[in-house]
Amino acid sequence: MKNSVPEIGSPARTKAILTRYKLVAKKSLGQNFLSDLNILRNIVAAADVTANDNVIEIGPGIGALTEQIAKRARKVVAFEIDENLLPVLEETLMDYDNVKVINQDILKANLPAVIKDEFDAGHPVKIVANLPYYITTPILMGVLQSGVSFDKIVVMMQNEVADRLVAEPGSKAYGSLSVVMQYRAHVEVAFEVPRTAFIPQPNVDSAIIRLTPREPLPVKPYEDQALFKFVKGCFTHRRKTLWNNLQGMFGKQPEVRERIETVLDDVEISRQLRPERLTLINFIELTNAFHNEGLM
Repeated sequence: MKNSVPEIGSPARTKAILTRYKLVAKKSLGQNFLSDLNILRNIVAAADVTANDNVIEIGPGIGALTEQIAKRARKVVAFEIDENLLPVLEETLMDYDNVKVINQDILKANLPAVIKDEFDAGHPVKIVANLPYYITTPILMGVLQSGVSFDKIVVMMQNEVADRLVAEPGSKAYGSLSVVMQYRAHVEVAFEVPRTAFIPQPNVDSAIIRLTPREPLPVKPYEDQALFKFVKGCFTHRRKTLWNNLQGMFGKQPEVRERIETVLDDVEISRQLRPERLTLINFIELTNAFHNEGLM
């Protein structure tokens, strides 16, 4: 900061702020306060935030990560749903005139409108956030389906969810979330964060995930939502074969079964495979094939 006060993310300053404002982390909002300056700086570094970047933060808490972003970014817009944290953020971030806090649920925000109103055009837009664990997936899906082109998305989440996002076909963690996220973006683990870095300490370790625009796919689904619905249907019963899940989706009538067999033969996929063996391209090809067959 611009004076001698310790940075917000230091353990001593974090504890002092929590004590002064009588703050208790709300489990209902998934609150845990990150109090490790090295990790905070590494998160910003993973997003490669520069003075040319506009950044959206989700759930700033007491402003520890916000401060590190603000030191490097052109402007930061932070969405905080907890009204009790607004006066805290007003004080902790008072030295940063490039930060605006919006008291709103990110799931209800009109991101294209916010970006148009708050950011100068022509500058990259990034998302950097320590996401509330209980709504990590809805937030990511909402952001990726908002219609906004993000340069990078760097977010913290619990390890288990991170594993699912980056999982490869055939692995235990691979599922519908893996397929959908990897369709939307290139996903990678930047680094892991131990539970000891938080106040209060959560029950799980965390990971920093980095999402960047993915390269064009060789084949596209006829409709994104149709792909997502199909993928979800295929994973309805993980232990069942693809054939059984497809009958659950489309029906078991003899003529329907015959059409399912025709599609599987055309795309050269065995009916005995389990869904976790299918690649993203397999799912796209199947979605299009079942659509062409009139089943979707």
